[in-house]
Amino acid sequence: MIQSLILLIMYLDRIITKRFYQLVNAFPVVVICGARQVGKSTLLQHTLGKKIPIVVFDPVTDIENARRDPDLFLNNRKPPLILDEIQYAPELVASIKRRIDQDRTPGQYILTGSQQWGVLKSMAESLAGRAVFLDLEGFCLTEISQPQTTEPWLTEWLNDPAAFLARQPHRLPLQRSLYEQLLRGFLPEAQFLPLEVIADFHSAYQRTYIERDVRLLAKVSDWHLFGRFLRLLSALTAQEINFSQLGRELGLTPQTSRRWTDILKGTFQWWEIPAYSGNTIKRISNKPKGFITDTGLACAAQAISSPNAIGGHPLWGALFETAVAAELRKQCSFLSPKPNIYHWRSYGGAEVDFILEYNGVFYPIEARAKSNPSRGDTTGISSFRKKHPNLEIKNGLVLAPTEKVLQLSDLDYAMPWDIQ
Repeated sequence: MIQSLILLIMYLDRIITKRFYQLVNAFPVVVICGARQVGKSTLLQHTLGKKIPIVVFDPVTDIENARRDPDLFLNNRKPPLILDEIQYAPELVASIKRRIDQDRTPGQYILTGSQQWGVLKSMAESLAGRAVFLDLEGFCLTEISQPQTTEPWLTEWLNDPAAFLARQPHRLPLQRSLYEQLLRGFLPEAQFLPLEVIADFHSAYQRTYIERDVRLLAKVSDWHLFGRFLRLLSALTAQEINFSQLGRELGLTPQTSRRWTDILKGTFQWWEIPAYSGNTIKRISNKPKGFITDTGLACAAQAISSPNAIGGHPLWGALFETAVAAELRKQCSFLSPKPNIYHWRSYGGAEVDFILEYNGVFYPIEARAKSNPSRGDTTGISSFRKKHPNLEIKNGLVLAPTEKVLQLSDLDYAMPWDIQ
């Protein structure tokens, strides 16, 4: 309780708030999805919580008999209404659908959920055309630093890279070192805890996640083995995933490895980006590249105990790329529609970490865990241009822990990953 009060007092503004209000004013049902502890409930408490009643559901207790008699529950709880952790009361979905069919007034129900499977999948099907889904993730860098300008840089880059570079962007006023930020990760609560207990926080998060969420989703007979699987997968972040090889490491079948990975995806702990494949290139790797959702979880899983240990760790480059991937994904979520994100690797080995597709235009981006990027870091981007001469490909970016924007070639630039 004390910790929750502290988090409320230290609330940081979320960039997605403006879009949230737009959706509430346009749709009868808004569903906020995201992993545990990303701030779904806190966002609602700070935006609509003082005006609209909130009901928080529990996996054990049937709050106000919502599961047993959903119609009676909703009869006694007139909209507008916030239903938190709706996956624990799936019986309400059909009743909400019937009420929305009779009255399409915007802003009637705001729901939250921390699982993509089960209830949220059912809602996507049952409430099609009636509900809109909003993904909430951990903090982006702009939210952590809270600068006066709150618009992330990616929007401006996609609209006009030349204008973005012309204004000579500066770095965000972050208070922590890169190593410490990676160790903490980007979950809201981890930003306010003492550094000495960060590992305990992530350990408790993983235990709660496995014991509660996973048990609701799938029959996993060996929880110790599933924990080992999660640690192994976190060590493979920012890599293409071979499910056969992954299974052999733990004595699992490829089917079990894929199913367990899907469980992690379904609870927002793992995500993947597909390989880009154009018509002109047939021999392109078709394996997705996977990422652990939060670098803090990856550090805890690999028993990294201090920020200084990250620099010499074999996963340093993968952790930095994971953080860049998460930052790009979060900034893409602020746009409507969201840009498509791919990775690219040719049969000969040339690769580009990220390719954003927006309005038919392609934006290649590399992540490099080095303070002095060079022209050599753009070879993958150059190869992508040569292999796809008919695509409209804009300036390439190399995001790195560098101090300022540097021009690396005629078309490509290095930029601090924490740019404003």
